[in-house]
Amino acid sequence: MRGYTLDKDDYLLRLRKIEGQVRGLQRLIEDDTYCIDILTQIASVNSALDKVALGLVEQHLRHCVIDAMATDPAVGQQRLTDATLAVQRLVQL
Repeated sequence: MRGYTLDKDDYLLRLRKIEGQVRGLQRLIEDDTYCIDILTQIASVNSALDKVALGLVEQHLRHCVIDAMATDPAVGQQRLTDATLAVQRLVQL
């Protein structure tokens, strides 16, 4: 079982909303909308994706890392390393 399994439906709902926002961005471009308005919507999409990512990181730490540490510290260390690398990828621009 994955750390996010209990919240899977919530994550899927959030991602569907983000998908709708991205489609809205496409329409803004098609409609020649003012650049700043498009950039504002892009910031909103980025923020929504960041919230999903942070939730997944938290659940990974709480479920996957803690459980692995309790059963096999070497696996736990690898899961912690995986989480660290994932966070590094998230914060790179």
